[in-house]
Amino acid sequence: QVQLVESGGGSVQAGGSLRLSCGSSTDILSFECMGWFRQGPGKEREGVAGFDTDGNSNYADNVKGRFTISIDKAKNRVYLQMNSLKIEDTAEYYCAASSSLSSCRRRSFAFWGQGTQVTVSS
Repeated sequence: QVQLVESGGGSVQAGGSLRLSCGSSTDILSFECMGWFRQGPGKEREGVAGFDTDGNSNYADNVKGRFTISIDKAKNRVYLQMNSLKIEDTAEYYCAASSSLSSCRRRSFAFWGQGTQVTVSS
């Protein structure tokens, strides 16, 4: 059973930064795709950033230039560096992954973490 565990959430003032971390119980290189999602209060879950099946990173328009996704193969972790945080970035952030190429192409992630809360205040 694959387990993903997020950490690094917290409370920060607008304009501040946080780095989220996602650790996996299995080799992250075994995944065909990985990504970060979030769900804010009263909002639907949305994709934030991810690596596609070609290893290319992609970002939601509302975080481009502020968030950066990266992989540390030695530590078997995926990170989400979040800078210039805005109040609207407040959400529960989830790490997700899939080992299936077809699932990734359908943007259907098989494995999900429990989430980490990010709260941005004015």
